[in-house]
Amino acid sequence: MPTKNNSRKKVNRAEQRDLDTKIEFMEGILRRDPAYVDALQLLGDHYTQRGRFVDGLQVDEQLAKLMPDSPIVFYNLACSYSLTDKFEAAFQALDRALELGYRDFTWLVKDPDLKKLRAQPEYQEMKEKILRLKNDAR
Repeated sequence: MPTKNNSRKKVNRAEQRDLDTKIEFMEGILRRDPAYVDALQLLGDHYTQRGRFVDGLQVDEQLAKLMPDSPIVFYNLACSYSLTDKFEAAFQALDRALELGYRDFTWLVKDPDLKKLRAQPEYQEMKEKILRLKNDAR
């Protein structure tokens, strides 16, 4: 599952309509099978791209229950918490992602979905942990 690496780009009206159609389609699939992971992942990405951060957070929370050992799921959950200003939960989810093996440090330090989280004073501790993990990976 890819991280939400393009979730904050501006979308024009045609792209908005396209996203709305994709959202409706995925919501329909999930009404029939609420645990369909691939559909949930796509829906979460579409919600975030559309700026529907609370909806995206709900999807990411559901994915975390369905896939409790996935570092990408917890990374995306951290992004959703950050986008909804739930910073304590974002730090916990990011910490869990790192524990599970998330190691795309280059993206983590520039991901726009985590911008507000990186602005928090508590991020300094997380940054030190990231640097330790990065050095250990070498």
